[in-house]
Amino acid sequence: MELGMDQLLTLSKLLLIALSLLIMIRCVRSMLSSGYESETWGRVRFGRDGTDVTHWENLIGRARSCDIRIDREDIARLQAVLRRFDDGSWRIYDVFGRGGVWVDGSPAGEKGLEIEPDSVIRLGDTRLRLQDLSAEARDKLDAQRTFAGKRVSPALTLCELTAFQLLLLFQHLLIAPGDKPAQIALGFAVLILLEWFCYYAMRLIGRGGFEVETLAFYLTGLGVSVTATAAPQDMFKHTVLILLSFVLFLLLGLWLRDLRRVEKTRAVAAALALGLLALNIFTSDAVNGAKSWLSVAGFSFQPSELVKVAYLYAGAATLEKLFRRGNLYGFILFSAVCVGALALIGDFGTALVFFLCFLVISFLRSGSLATVVLAVSGAAMAGFLAVSVKPYIARRFALWGHVWEDAYGAGYQQTRALGAAAGGGLFGKGAGGGWLTEVFAADTDMVFAVICEEQGLIIALCMMLALLTLSFFAVRTARRGRSAYYSISACAAVSILLAQMALNVFGSLDLLPFTGVTFPFVSRGGSSLIACWMMMAFIKGADTRRGGSFVVKTPAQSQRTAPDSAPKGRAAPRSKGGRR
Repeated sequence: MELGMDQLLTLSKLLLIALSLLIMIRCVRSMLSSGYESETWGRVRFGRDGTDVTHWENLIGRARSCDIRIDREDIARLQAVLRRFDDGSWRIYDVFGRGGVWVDGSPAGEKGLEIEPDSVIRLGDTRLRLQDLSAEARDKLDAQRTFAGKRVSPALTLCELTAFQLLLLFQHLLIAPGDKPAQIALGFAVLILLEWFCYYAMRLIGRGGFEVETLAFYLTGLGVSVTATAAPQDMFKHTVLILLSFVLFLLLGLWLRDLRRVEKTRAVAAALALGLLALNIFTSDAVNGAKSWLSVAGFSFQPSELVKVAYLYAGAATLEKLFRRGNLYGFILFSAVCVGALALIGDFGTALVFFLCFLVISFLRSGSLATVVLAVSGAAMAGFLAVSVKPYIARRFALWGHVWEDAYGAGYQQTRALGAAAGGGLFGKGAGGGWLTEVFAADTDMVFAVICEEQGLIIALCMMLALLTLSFFAVRTARRGRSAYYSISACAAVSILLAQMALNVFGSLDLLPFTGVTFPFVSRGGSSLIACWMMMAFIKGADTRRGGSFVVKTPAQSQRTAPDSAPKGRAAPRSKGGRR
């Protein structure tokens, strides 16, 4: 009987690896190998020349980086921003304040002017006209675009993911504590039902792109396995947190559909972030030298995890606001306060993640003065971090690369993580078969080593590949995003996920200083899981493939949003466009 059980366990290990590789191959193929046709929203004509308008926000100028490039001597390198709104109206902004943008003889200025169907736009000595497409033309172009998920069936990928999770459950049931199998089975059952509910709900509203959710559910399933091993008594709580995380993901995605609403509430999100950090500073409990935890009614959480979402929400901006100095300086000040507060708390790992996210958002902002100011402010914040490092953090840096010199003291956690990761080999010991979870914080700060020990190096690398795939996907879709807000927030979200992954993996393996940062979706912890799922909404917002995102409205939904009879000065209601 024991031999039979060993054979079943070995077979399940091989099947888990095969399914992981299949899931990754199918997601990579669907997300990164297919062509992404640009949407077409209208056409700008100047003389005999013209160019398609392929974004909701378009930079106009002579520079090669402009969305609408007019290579004429009377046009500045960066001169104006043309923006479309969800109700079908268009506005043009002279965001650089040079007085070179006019609409029917009136200066546009920074506040912009609405463009009527017969308006004449003047930039320098060049006259432009904006031609909006008819609803019929838009629908025809949209029908020519590739439907998301057409090349790789998302249903089949989800079946493979379900089989993967059932095999994880099978391994746990083989060795689970006598009074805990029901709780573990409940956790996996709820997760499987939730992902299939999500799939059919998206199909019901005409959405075919399910790869982002599939990768998130894949990582979340590994997180359920870690919880089942490290704390099976908390499985019910973890299951509730998964449900809450998914609900918040959907709600935030639906909220992001209306960019005007988002713009009006950015200041509220920034204030919420600062309030959470202030609460953290004055009322939180210190754990391992960092005052990063709050306890409410017996439930502990890290406010800094929720601040990440608020930081993305407030830090991203639409194109016409990126070049305004007031918006720029406000972002710098907001970032400095967030990073400074985290330094005061002593949460160096999270402060570093925030700083890297700040650099990514800064890179995505353009303008010569902006570049200089952001570079200087970034260097200043980096210097502040170095000065504010506390003694226990300094000890971690001193230990870096020397953990074996104090294997039973300061290097205890990392040496155990290295030993467990090596002991797992390529195929692992099976879910629940490791011992590393008995080491303090192994299921959070060293969870990569836990997965290596139990599931093997191959699945641990697949876990990293899932986040890398999300990152490449976000960068690729950002270039075709409707709004700079979606593009910046998506790229910043994946930068946070990648930074956390790198600090968790390389910190556990002593390739980087050990900072105590969680692995996205997999590490046990409710606030981290909630933040990761909410960041998925920003990534979905940048996905403009046909039927790729529930955050992007379909043509019919866009038409319902627009008024029944557009007043003079408004373009016809715009539905979702197609490729050039």
